Amino acid sequence: MITYAIIFLTVAFSLYAMDKPEIKFKYIFHPFSIHQGNQHYRFLSHAFLHGDYLHLAFNMYALWMFGRVVEEQVFPALLSHDGEPDKKMGMALYIVMYTGAIYASSISEYFKNKDNKYYSSLGASGAVNALIFSYITCLPLTELGFFFIPMPAWIFGVLYLAISYYLSRRNTGYESVDKIGHEAHFWGAIFGVLFTLVIGLLNKDVYFEILRNQLK
Repeated sequence: MITYAIIFLTVAFSLYAMDKPEIKFKYIFHPFSIHQGNQHYRFLSHAFLHGDYLHLAFNMYALWMFGRVVEEQVFPALLSHDGEPDKKMGMALYIVMYTGAIYASSISEYFKNKDNKYYSSLGASGAVNALIFSYITCLPLTELGFFFIPMPAWIFGVLYLAISYYLSRRNTGYESVDKIGHEAHFWGAIFGVLFTLVIGLLNKDVYFEILRNQLK
């Protein structure tokens, strides 16, 4: 339910702002404006904007694929009591993680570019990556495709993080190589892993049972 609400809001706002440069610039992630103009709302608002239809479609597809599982299965199971999934608390933590991931994936770029008036970014990729890696943290042996090559989710995760980190080192300040926010992807993924591990270790018997069930 929360996943579909986020998709609806993101699609609606992205389409509304797609051909309106003045709206897009007002809500885009622009560290210089945040630093100089105290426009802190940009930390959150940029995740509901996308640069083009392909960018929007890819992120919303990934959100739909992984967000539903994390919201409806992973978090309720991690928070279960006496074998009964806690769906209400699962939904609450899902919202906290998604919102937190938007901020966590942007902090590094903020400090790196707060005096760079030419840098800006947009999109939900950091938060979506948090969901993907939350999924991987709980279901590491499920099969995912990396460039259409099937492999265990944990291997996919390691490869993705390594490539994102490498590419983020190439995209610095004024010299962005491919105009993709690899650093946001990387830190969003790390946030998803850490957030899920904290929840899992607070209820470690359940978490380890989820992991053991994949070996059966």
